[in-house]
Amino acid sequence: MTKSKSLIINTPFVCPQQHWAPKQDGTLEIIPERRPASYEVFDARNNTRRTEKLELVETIRGRVDQWRDAGYPGVTIVTRRLLEHWHDNTAREYPFYFCQLEAIETLIWCIEAAEEYKQGIYVPGDGGPWQRLCNKMATGAGKTTVMAMIITWQVLNALTYSKRNKDFSRAIFIVAPGLTVKGRLQVLIPSAGSYYDEFNLCPSEALRQKLNQAEILIENWHTLMPASEPKRSVVKKGAETDEAFTRRVLGKLAAFKDIVVINDEAHHAYRKPAEVKISKKQAEEAGIDLDEATRWIGGLDRLHKTRRIQRCFDLSATPFAPTGKASTDTALFEWIVSDFGLNDAIEAGLVKTPRVVVRDDAMPDAKTMRSKLYHIYRDPAVAEDLNRKAEPHEALPKLVQDAYTILGADWRVTAKDWAGHHSPPVMLTVCNRTETAARIEHYFNQGDCFWPELNAPGKTLRVDSRVMEKAEVGETASADKGYEARLEQVIDEAAIPETKKERLGTMKKEELLREIIDNVGKRGGAGQNLQKVISVAMLSEGWDAKNVTHIMGLRAFTSQLLCEQVIGRGLRRVGYDKDENGLFLPEYVNVFGVPLSIYEPGEGGDAPPPPKPSTQIDVVPDRASLELKWPNVLRIETVVKPELTVEWAKVEPLTLNPVATVISAEIAPALGGAADMSKVTAIDLSLLPEEFRLQRLTFVAARKAFAELKGNFKGNEEYLVFQLIRLVETFLRSDKIDIPSLFHSDPVRRRILIALNIDLIVRHVLRFVTEQNIAALTPVFDEENPIGSTGQMRAWYTTKPNMPTGKSHISHVVGDSAWEQYAANVFESREDVIAYAKNDHLSFQIHYLWQGSRRRYIPDFIVRLANGKTLALEIKGTDSQQNKAKREALDEWVRAINSTGGFGQWSWDVAFDPAQVHDLIAKHASG
Repeated sequence: MTKSKSLIINTPFVCPQQHWAPKQDGTLEIIPERRPASYEVFDARNNTRRTEKLELVETIRGRVDQWRDAGYPGVTIVTRRLLEHWHDNTAREYPFYFCQLEAIETLIWCIEAAEEYKQGIYVPGDGGPWQRLCNKMATGAGKTTVMAMIITWQVLNALTYSKRNKDFSRAIFIVAPGLTVKGRLQVLIPSAGSYYDEFNLCPSEALRQKLNQAEILIENWHTLMPASEPKRSVVKKGAETDEAFTRRVLGKLAAFKDIVVINDEAHHAYRKPAEVKISKKQAEEAGIDLDEATRWIGGLDRLHKTRRIQRCFDLSATPFAPTGKASTDTALFEWIVSDFGLNDAIEAGLVKTPRVVVRDDAMPDAKTMRSKLYHIYRDPAVAEDLNRKAEPHEALPKLVQDAYTILGADWRVTAKDWAGHHSPPVMLTVCNRTETAARIEHYFNQGDCFWPELNAPGKTLRVDSRVMEKAEVGETASADKGYEARLEQVIDEAAIPETKKERLGTMKKEELLREIIDNVGKRGGAGQNLQKVISVAMLSEGWDAKNVTHIMGLRAFTSQLLCEQVIGRGLRRVGYDKDENGLFLPEYVNVFGVPLSIYEPGEGGDAPPPPKPSTQIDVVPDRASLELKWPNVLRIETVVKPELTVEWAKVEPLTLNPVATVISAEIAPALGGAADMSKVTAIDLSLLPEEFRLQRLTFVAARKAFAELKGNFKGNEEYLVFQLIRLVETFLRSDKIDIPSLFHSDPVRRRILIALNIDLIVRHVLRFVTEQNIAALTPVFDEENPIGSTGQMRAWYTTKPNMPTGKSHISHVVGDSAWEQYAANVFESREDVIAYAKNDHLSFQIHYLWQGSRRRYIPDFIVRLANGKTLALEIKGTDSQQNKAKREALDEWVRAINSTGGFGQWSWDVAFDPAQVHDLIAKHASG
């Protein structure tokens, strides 16, 4: 299977055929089947993570597939016509997405399918008196279109089959989380410009006209709040009755019973179980409005008492609710019947692909071993600094400023790519409190940001959460002349007609803020030219600025719910162009500070029901070229041995004439003594560089030299081989080989010339070899396992923080300290590092004496450099006499191995400061 160029591997118009799954080495592999319905559960208290499969959804998927294949047994004639029409790709310009069709089919299956297809399946409720069914659909998957389908299905059936009032209703009450979403949902009113016409939802004009009889009310949840007594009223009327509440909330819809409710962004609407104990602070950190959740459901309960709610259809990308349990802060709604999550949407190309920070060249987080830019607020210095009442002019923490500099550099590149577009790319910041937002605004507007392009006050919008809250319910916030002036500056600098500016100038600040934020990136809108949006907490759902390309998270993220909601603000695609395979071309949103997986390794707390997750550390077979080897030495002895020596100053140069050596040839078919020159084929050794590696040539030459000398050598034959390898290696790397041709001095052609003249080279070297007795450091090898290698490591498991590798034969680096992870990041980023391995479970050890006892010393890293050297590198924060003894033993080991030969050139070093790692690599790579 060819490797995919992006994470987009499915077309959104058919059932997903494959999905990505993580491998042990941290990379992804394609699994040739649909992703199981599942979600990840995070326990911030016990620092664990586990995957929960949605068994009910999996079962329902199978039943719906069977029901579809059988021709939808049990459905009405109207429903059948709708399903056939919706599946007809010729009936509209763009076909419906598979996830949209599956969502509506599943709801129809729940209500209309023949009982044999539903046997044994029970969909739990929320504990209330009316039924709820939930479609879990990622941002960008087309939830609004599914709502239009639900309304079409319900209304047309209700008008055709008036006696089936338990199944269908023409009275639809749609509840939105705020005025922003309420405005977006006006396309569900069956009038000109509605989704019913845009997507041709009705099979005939007669049914489309019939749909106009629908009674649809769209309100934000705030209308479900109890009416408050007028502050200056003399007459006390008492609490609002349920009937009065119903008439006030439903208006004309109060004339109907058996109402269908559609909750958009339904994760705002849940019952708070008695066992849930969550403080206001915890709720705020989790992005939960407890009053909103309970008031929303409480209001619907009051409507049910007076008019009966037939059933409620919930739609949400993140239908989570707090559980109050230690094992998980949030859990999915139990009444989910279909699932098309964020990963599914990314794989289908329905949304932008989020890219998070995985590695940088600074010190990583000491506990997680991840880049600090991955979850910026987790850094104690950042959290402490941002979680205080500070003045706007106070400097942001250095890590935050560094993050903006790096993210800003990438934003500048994107802005240049977007030159000519009606709107620039937008950098969205989501922060923890209003003071932080004001500091960030000051940082950009006063020129403290490194990039001058981002010093643009008229293109920077700080969303005042207090004003926004009032705007979402149509109320007025307290006066703030300074904030009003900044909003007016945004309008003044917008490239929109003056007549529109005059109209916007008459708006109150609450209306103006909504007008700007609702039109970010939209041609001719008040927010058309914005570059940066700074928001406390999250922007409301329904905010669909397609030009968000960069996100900065500067708040605590304690649940996957929060992460997906924040990143969801930047997932809307700009375009829907396809590649040659019919897949959407990838678009990206680059994210700093918003961790897509919340897993903070640590200690403490009672163990949850599932076992603590562990990572398998293993050898990666596909990386055999990165295998590292070393001699297993039991001890170092000083012995007197016959030594082969060469006075290199007296060695004469050896000329290898390329003219006398054939490197390539051309062949052609011949017949009757003639060759067909139109079919010439070349055989060129230079196209086979792997076959002429210098190490291989060295051993070939040493073997030939050994055959010449072994009869006259007085010492151990094994030792003779080691010495010959060392001498030949030295000669081949020296300047004693003269090739009178720049073309043939190319490294590949040079090695080929050496290979083809190996006998000449051996005879030339042996002319200058002499034998003498000298004292030498001699390693005594482990007879049972003389050569160790990364390939011999057995798989093992760890719960410690770890990071996948790219340049190592071993799948992960397990961090015992932040310094070690920093060093690994350096190795991964430097071109002069070919391979490395953390010396963990590898048995590479040095023996030394300390206070009369024989001890073992395990260097931290083995690094193979581009110049052929192997570096044993130690990371040390402090020094001691014992550490000096270790270094002396390591130095003796390296000298003994290098003098023995046969194991390449080794070196060693110690980094006492993280900043030294780059310098040490450069020193040994250049030596």
